[in-house]
Amino acid sequence: MDYFLTEEQIMIRDLARQIAREKIKPVVEKYDESQEFPWDMVKIMADSDLFGVYLPEEYGGLGGGVFELCLAVEELSRICGGISLALAATALGTIPILIMGNEEQKKKYLPDLAAGKMLAAFALTEPDAGSDAGGIKTTAVKDGDDYVLNGTKQWITNGGEAGVYTVIAMTDRSKGARGATAFIVEKDTPGFSFGKKENKLGIRASTTRELIFENCRVPKENILKKEGFGFIVAMKTFDYSRPGVAAQALGIAQGALDVAVHYAHERKQFGKPISSFQGIQFMLADMATQVEAARALVYQVAKNVDAGVKDFAMESAMCKLYASDVAMKVTVDAVQVFGGYGYMKEYPVEKMMRDAKITQIYEGTNQIQRGVIASNLIKHIASEKKK
Repeated sequence: MDYFLTEEQIMIRDLARQIAREKIKPVVEKYDESQEFPWDMVKIMADSDLFGVYLPEEYGGLGGGVFELCLAVEELSRICGGISLALAATALGTIPILIMGNEEQKKKYLPDLAAGKMLAAFALTEPDAGSDAGGIKTTAVKDGDDYVLNGTKQWITNGGEAGVYTVIAMTDRSKGARGATAFIVEKDTPGFSFGKKENKLGIRASTTRELIFENCRVPKENILKKEGFGFIVAMKTFDYSRPGVAAQALGIAQGALDVAVHYAHERKQFGKPISSFQGIQFMLADMATQVEAARALVYQVAKNVDAGVKDFAMESAMCKLYASDVAMKVTVDAVQVFGGYGYMKEYPVEKMMRDAKITQIYEGTNQIQRGVIASNLIKHIASEKKK
């Protein structure tokens, strides 16, 4: 379908596609097996200005928005959902500074993030607080002009690799979620260290680590918005970032469809390409329809975000929910199209299936997304009745 991309958007899409096919594709298996962080791929993306596609020109970006970010993430994920996370997770850690930071904070951090000189990460999840974001236990106690952080964050993408972290900590537990505050924490801050690197099912080229805060002193100037706004910072960030997760899922699904169609055309059984059999044709048709439907939803939500639509929490949840469910279904079906070969690591679809699963889990499980959608529907009905 023609989504009427501008010349600049076509350039971003085509550049990301070229990097994915020419630079990333030859090393996908290497990084999936070794679980090394792909710094050489990060440098290529940085040198190509991909880290700045969604950031304003005044801070060194290209002046695009969430839609441009989605275009880049989709194309990179089409080849490797793990390597694409170096960009996507950096965006997740950067968005809080972009939408909630003051001018001093933006000028300090955004130029280096736009240039890919350093990566970012977002730290909300804890061992006992995942979907229950209000149940975080990491504390931040005011001490003079500083806050002293203590606690642990778990499963943080880009953990240990990123140079700057947006961290949500409790400054007043008696207020519940309203007692959380968002801090910008730099990597080399004393008292800030990293736990083990997780051994994951998928996205193995992306580093996931525990963050440990032991009497870590952070200046009050590093608070985002103001004290007590941490939960709002987190929820607003997810509204902006979920289309990016959806784009990652979309890219993985498209990549799986690409190789499944090619394989079905080449693979022969009973003297014919398996693409000539109606059973395979119907599978491919369903896969293609689902991918295109997901793309239409993701693109439209991203455009709405950039257009300044006032409230897009429900739509943001919808695109993340739908695209990630599509990614899981399409990759499973792609494995089925490949048959026994699809189960072998010599072929790309088993990795795509492994990579797809996390998109249904992080940045809010799909059960949480359904809750967000339902609560917004009910709220809308209630407001209509009052009119």
